[in-house]
Amino acid sequence: MNIETFLKNKILHAIKKIGLDIQEGEVVLEHPKDETRGDYATNAALQHAKRIGLKPRDLAAKIVEEIDRSGLTKIEIAGPGFLNFFIASNTLQAIVEDIISQDSNYGRGMPKKQKINVEFVSANPTGDLHLGHARCAAIGDSICRLYEFAGYEITREFYVNDAGAQVNKMGASLRARYLNEFGIDASVPEDGYHGLDLVDIAKLVKEIHGDKLVADTEANMKTFIQEGIRLELEKIKKDLADFRVTFDLYSFETDVRKDGKVEKTLRDYREFTYLDNGATFLRTSAFLDDKDRPVVKSDGSYTYLMPDITYHLEKLSRGYDLLVDVLGADHHGYTNRMRSALMMKGYPAEIIDFELVQVVRLMKGDVEVKMSKRGGTTITLRELSEEVGVDATRYFFVARAATSHLDFDYDLALERSSSNPVYYAQYAHARLCKLLETGADIGLDISAKNLRESSEINLLKHLQEFPITIESCAKTREPYKVATYIQKLAGLTHAFYTECRVIDRDNPELSQSRLALCKASQIVMRNALNVLGVTAPEQM
Repeated sequence: MNIETFLKNKILHAIKKIGLDIQEGEVVLEHPKDETRGDYATNAALQHAKRIGLKPRDLAAKIVEEIDRSGLTKIEIAGPGFLNFFIASNTLQAIVEDIISQDSNYGRGMPKKQKINVEFVSANPTGDLHLGHARCAAIGDSICRLYEFAGYEITREFYVNDAGAQVNKMGASLRARYLNEFGIDASVPEDGYHGLDLVDIAKLVKEIHGDKLVADTEANMKTFIQEGIRLELEKIKKDLADFRVTFDLYSFETDVRKDGKVEKTLRDYREFTYLDNGATFLRTSAFLDDKDRPVVKSDGSYTYLMPDITYHLEKLSRGYDLLVDVLGADHHGYTNRMRSALMMKGYPAEIIDFELVQVVRLMKGDVEVKMSKRGGTTITLRELSEEVGVDATRYFFVARAATSHLDFDYDLALERSSSNPVYYAQYAHARLCKLLETGADIGLDISAKNLRESSEINLLKHLQEFPITIESCAKTREPYKVATYIQKLAGLTHAFYTECRVIDRDNPELSQSRLALCKASQIVMRNALNVLGVTAPEQM
């Protein structure tokens, strides 16, 4: 039972009995800042009094008169007409049975008809994943997990930019590293890729092809590009899988550019284009953009925008109700260009949305760490997750809003203390598991009828908010709020452990209720951590 829904239904029914027909969305509940003023408060009487010709306090009084009081201990009218509700302890106690019976499904939403495509990471296959990619991976995957747990149908997609200047530079850089393997003096182009990861790729190319690619030919250069993309992508997939991130679909820019698809898109947009100094522009300023954008350069080559439009139209042709692109914050100008392009084809602006992920700095003390131990390259996802662990890396990346810059505290991520948020949460879960193991012979009383202490009630109140938290965070795509929920749950769990003797063999009935609360709390902590792709260890 969800208490917020339970209470909203009571308020709606009372207001309808008074003669006013309102919808669920027109009743807003919040938690009073002062806990002595109740568990929930609403301004419904102030909001709707004029519609029924009453003063707010008079409408509030009528609501109190008509409302079904079962499950409530008290209702107060405050100020100009606010209503404060006090929830009965037996109503809260019933949550324990709900959680234990639903187990891994507690918090899971009902299946929804909306199909959503989430594209994230989409790194160029030209080198290792850096910290920006890593944060996009953690946030993108957590958004997908949130959506799935809330009941949406999700496709995870990675768009491989395997065409254009960047992969050509990678191919030339790989060729130089390959020649070096044979003792041939060759330099990586100045604007090429100088990271040592290409040395590893070059060794693999040598193993596969021997010295067959030493000759400087166009065919060999094409092989370097193809092998570089293939081997880099294999490495990216493995690094992401180790980071607990997998994709349903990998799409390739070269496929988008095949069979005249981009040319057809350009023809389909003819009414929205014009020529200027030999270049073709798209009239995006007629929609949401601040100026028109070039789609074909004066030399006849495409800008990135036309293939991207083609790709997004192809995604929509698969029947998605919403496209979500998780991008770096430097793409802020891109969002309205793409929205405008899709609107030209009759789609609403809301058919696509964007999550722009801010930059990450890796900090050791007050010093920013910019370079990898392997020399000459930035810190990689693989390196960071191997050093501090996947759990800490994922949790730290999602614990702040995507729109906020993140200073990743390396030393804190390694701490085994309550200051480390992921350790604090996982330790709470392990502590609950230990209590359940120790008290296994006592058993559980899922009615939880003996839970009355303030630390028990506070924990119960927080547990029942988990389904609403999931639903809300999925709609707004804010996994950091799940992390906030987890931190509060950990704090309430530790407070309960400190203030209440859970296992008392001289009082088995109370112990059974408290062990049931432990089980419910353990389930919710595990489910919440799983939404963020973080493990819930049973011992630490």
